[in-house]
Amino acid sequence: MFGRSSSWVGRQAKSKNIHSLDHLKYMYHVLTKNTTVTDHNRNLLVETIRSITEILIWGDQNDSSVFDFFLEKNMFAFFLNILRQKSGRYVCVQLLQTLNILFENISHETSLYYLLSNNHVNSIIVHKFDFSDEEIMAYYISFLKTLSLKLNNHTVHFFYNEHTNDFALYTEAIKFFNHPESMVRIAVRTITLNVYKVSLDNQHMLHYIRDKTAVPYFSNLVWFIGSHVIELDKCVQTDEEHKNRGKLSDLVAEHLDHLHYLNDILTINCEFLNEVLTDHLLNRLFLPLYVYSLVGQEQVRPPHPRLFIVLQTPTFHQAPTHA
Repeated sequence: MFGRSSSWVGRQAKSKNIHSLDHLKYMYHVLTKNTTVTDHNRNLLVETIRSITEILIWGDQNDSSVFDFFLEKNMFAFFLNILRQKSGRYVCVQLLQTLNILFENISHETSLYYLLSNNHVNSIIVHKFDFSDEEIMAYYISFLKTLSLKLNNHTVHFFYNEHTNDFALYTEAIKFFNHPESMVRIAVRTITLNVYKVSLDNQHMLHYIRDKTAVPYFSNLVWFIGSHVIELDKCVQTDEEHKNRGKLSDLVAEHLDHLHYLNDILTINCEFLNEVLTDHLLNRLFLPLYVYSLVGQEQVRPPHPRLFIVLQTPTFHQAPTHA
């Protein structure tokens, strides 16, 4: 995908076995000699990070000593340092892509502990990326989703800090609940569901979610669903000749996704969360949007948006009577 300089190929040739502790040590040497990203070493650093990732994935299955060395030399700090230099989207995209591959392919929990120690992953999560770049956004949210799939009772303390009441993986993800890209919105739903499932066995985290994030998140979520329903309703009203079936089909599919997501949250059966969610659904969606559309506008104070779909009632024709 990217051209390698002749010097880089020459260095690679010095190591006969690229999947080895010795080669990781050499990669560490390369990092220490290139702590500042420049136009001349950008490709070299990207390839070095890729090579380190390959060695770590190999070490996860074959040689735990590579993780010992990775942790001993605090090599994740080099990744973070490169990211913080704002060295352009090329390095940023490649780093996020590589981290995603790394965490997707690590299978042993001990290896995961090594990677999550020192809090560098949380620092990457809260890094100020340029989310106007679609590729960066895609790799970032994919990275968060991959991390959420690693959540369990043993790993959650690497992400949720009960002493500082901080849970970056969750709070950063829910900022994108109404992102224009459906792929991002779907990833956010997956992340939140994974978080909610783990919270059942962690009272501190459960209280944090309930007290700090549940009300604003569920309030925004229900408002977003309501806005989507109104958009769907307008599409039906303005498309009487059914010329825009594609858009209508997409809106209906999205609405069904919302309902499935709500059902997934409720079936986790977390009493605290269900209480907050059902309260918002009842008072911010079902009553004001659906129920109030069935009664006269003069009976509703203050006035609420009314759904045309709900107002349409079927006409029943009386069957003829026969003598």
